[in-house]
Amino acid sequence: MSEIKTFKDLDIWRRGCNLTVEVHVALSESKDFALRNQMERASLSIPSNIAEGCERDSTADFIKFLRYSKGSCGELRTQLYIAEKVRKRLGAPPMEGSRDMIQETRELSRMIQGLINALKLRLDGSSTDH
Repeated sequence: MSEIKTFKDLDIWRRGCNLTVEVHVALSESKDFALRNQMERASLSIPSNIAEGCERDSTADFIKFLRYSKGSCGELRTQLYIAEKVRKRLGAPPMEGSRDMIQETRELSRMIQGLINALKLRLDGSSTDH
């Protein structure tokens, strides 16, 4: 694995930022302010925790924040499912892009786990921390 110089080098960070923008745009007209706020916050946590972890002084800390980010992917995915079910029950059309956003949270979770695994190997294989 090549050295990570900054979180901006990480595809997962860039994709997380793009997902956050998509969520905010999709929810811009939503009247369900509680769910909207929670979904916006969960989406914002994905790239924010990646960035925060990358800026920490140790690989172990980076892994911890990547786990938070992965958890936020699951949280957002759950909220997207709930929003779909609520809209369906109310007879409203599906939220634009919800299926794509759900798929993106799945892919980001897999990618984040891959980075965690790679960092754990590096951590286990070296006596020094990054």
